[in-house]
Amino acid sequence: MENIPLWLCIPFAGLLLSIAIMPLLKAEWWGKNRGWAVLAWSILFIVPFAVKYGAGATAETVLECLVNDYLTFIVLLFGLFCVSGNINLEGDLVGSPRMNTGLLAVGTLLSSCIGTTGASMLLVRPMIQMNSWRKNKSHIMVFFIFLISNMGGCLTPIGDPPLLMGFMRGVPFTWSLHLLPILIFNMVILLTVFYFIDRKAYRGDIALGMRPDISKPTTTFKINGLHNIIFMVMIVGAVILSGVLPGMKAFQKADGSVVSIPVYGDVSLSVPSLIEILIILLAAFLSFMTTKSEVRTKNHFTWSAIQEVAVLFIGIFVTMQPALMILKAKGASLGLNKPFEMFWATGALSSFLDNTPTYLVFLTTAGTLGAAKGIATTVGTVAAKMLLAISCGAVFMGANTYIGNAPNFMVKSISDENGIKMPSFFGYIFCSLKYLIPVFIIDTLIFFL
Repeated sequence: MENIPLWLCIPFAGLLLSIAIMPLLKAEWWGKNRGWAVLAWSILFIVPFAVKYGAGATAETVLECLVNDYLTFIVLLFGLFCVSGNINLEGDLVGSPRMNTGLLAVGTLLSSCIGTTGASMLLVRPMIQMNSWRKNKSHIMVFFIFLISNMGGCLTPIGDPPLLMGFMRGVPFTWSLHLLPILIFNMVILLTVFYFIDRKAYRGDIALGMRPDISKPTTTFKINGLHNIIFMVMIVGAVILSGVLPGMKAFQKADGSVVSIPVYGDVSLSVPSLIEILIILLAAFLSFMTTKSEVRTKNHFTWSAIQEVAVLFIGIFVTMQPALMILKAKGASLGLNKPFEMFWATGALSSFLDNTPTYLVFLTTAGTLGAAKGIATTVGTVAAKMLLAISCGAVFMGANTYIGNAPNFMVKSISDENGIKMPSFFGYIFCSLKYLIPVFIIDTLIFFL
């Protein structure tokens, strides 16, 4: 489809404004009716789109996004949510500035090993539990999203979906390690800022008479449901397989396309994606079957967080299709040919759109620039600095909003559910403008000019 009118993006903008404003104006109403709001905005996209392009094309567009984008997205999130909910940390670990900073550092590096979603779901409850005695703690979860849910996933294709897509298009598996100096640089800045913010908040909590239980002379802890790490590894393995299997001849047709199951029209579900989904669901099922319910009780486990994310993001995935179509059609004509331009363009759009297709659009654009040397991919040779900028923009700037990356909203929902008053949609954006954008400007001056 060509010449997608900009007005078709209105439902997407309307849904984002609803997510941002309604919890502030009508929190109780929004909590009960968010599903109807999502349905209304989705219909406001589907009906005009069908009038302009026909019912068949509309059905294919919606099904393509649901089958090949949303389904794998929500199944992965569901699987990790279930498995992590069956792991509980017990002990006398105290949420002090040093302990919190240390856990953020470890979690950030862990994100590249088990993915930003996996690390977020694994560590969000221990972080909340460690700081349960404190009053001033929303900043802890904000920096948790900055670092563990986003930046930490930049070192491997496992870490974040955009890098997995790059790997599937010829970027070497270990190439992402080139981002390590930038990650360490950003970690040092953000963790230093966090430490002083948390130290001030910590002292304020102490001044209010709040005291952690430090009666025991030594720090001890116990992990309940530790065997669920096996199921976490199963899920990570499923993600890796989804990137490796399409390149194997056993999963390719004679024309080189991936073996798929037809759904409707040109829409089909690839067999590698189906295998990924089945492995993840099996891991979630086995996790529940092999873990005592007492572990979930200790975690205050409920389904409300995953339900909220599932409902909101199905609307986001559907209504953002015109914006993605416009981006794919116009991406090559934007005149972006410098690393710093790619960094900010990829990052700005990844803050509100799915960062995976955004990454692919600009990777493809970079492949058409005719670089004499660089990384050979299936979309052309991409200059190393250009690929560095696109990768950092897609992964880092997903932290700019709650909807920029899969685990962001999940961490927010779990934090809200556990009594932590998280910033509003706009309040969180203010935090990213305050703490992240200055870091990204420094990144630009040092690494991308």
